[in-house]
Amino acid sequence: MAGEAGKARTVLLATEKAFAADAVAKIQAAFDESKYTMKKLENYKSKDELLAAVADVDAMIIRSDIVDAAVLEKAAKLKIVVRAGAGYDNIDLKACEAKSITAMNTPGQNANAVAELVFGMMLTSARNNYDGTSGFELVGRSIAFYGYGAVARAVGKLAAGFGMVLYAYDPYIPKDAIKKMGAEPVDTVADLFKHQYVSLHVPLTPETKESINKELLLKMPKGGTLINTARMEVVHEAQMLEVLKERPDFCYLCDVGFKAQEEAKAIVGDKYMKRVIFTKKKMGAQTVEANNNAGIAAANQIVGFFEKGETKFSLKA
Repeated sequence: MAGEAGKARTVLLATEKAFAADAVAKIQAAFDESKYTMKKLENYKSKDELLAAVADVDAMIIRSDIVDAAVLEKAAKLKIVVRAGAGYDNIDLKACEAKSITAMNTPGQNANAVAELVFGMMLTSARNNYDGTSGFELVGRSIAFYGYGAVARAVGKLAAGFGMVLYAYDPYIPKDAIKKMGAEPVDTVADLFKHQYVSLHVPLTPETKESINKELLLKMPKGGTLINTARMEVVHEAQMLEVLKERPDFCYLCDVGFKAQEEAKAIVGDKYMKRVIFTKKKMGAQTVEANNNAGIAAANQIVGFFEKGETKFSLKA
């Protein structure tokens, strides 16, 4: 249990999309120091492999891997699962709670990596994918953040450096705090869509699922651009396709997947990578630095949980 120091522990590193080798080595070193055994399940192809691997482990580190009731049922000894990253909708928190398993994330560890990807996509779109035609500059343009956590603030820092004007809506952060962190607070989600760029930084919840819809998107000014490094399901896909058809000036820059990618590409034609950009899904955290930061943080949180009873980043259902 938490706070029972000095016991033998086995930790599973379960990553369908593996960490960089350097990060794995540093995670291993953290567990070696605590005399914990680390098992690796990297680049696995089926859920059956995961179900088999969890049978005898005390803890798990995951990335975007799914930890649901079926996984927890097989993990008879599991006491803690840590998501190396900020988002955690891939963990069934109610199932964890029912089995007294602690779930954690590692907020902020990937923030700079995601922020740099956001700006990479913005610049690629603004400069027409560097095709030789005239684009536009970002200086003086507005960017509005839905959610103003660590990633949004990292994007905001870069945006301020580019001379952009920042706005934000976050119901969990007081307006005066948002203002102190460099953005002008707005009253509602709809108010965000008055600005040229809207960047999404919210978790997937019943309230946010498909909440970014046609009504909101059509409020955006000419050249309006939605940036999604949050979760695919926050955007209403069918309505996004309608907006792309009806608004030839509208842009969607996405790092979290889009099921109707081919249909969207067909709509924008030769303006793919200008009006619409799709990465190979969740590339935001794919830097050596982010891998190291998130992986080491996850390892340290597991050690702190078992050796000292630390639960700082625990998640609630």
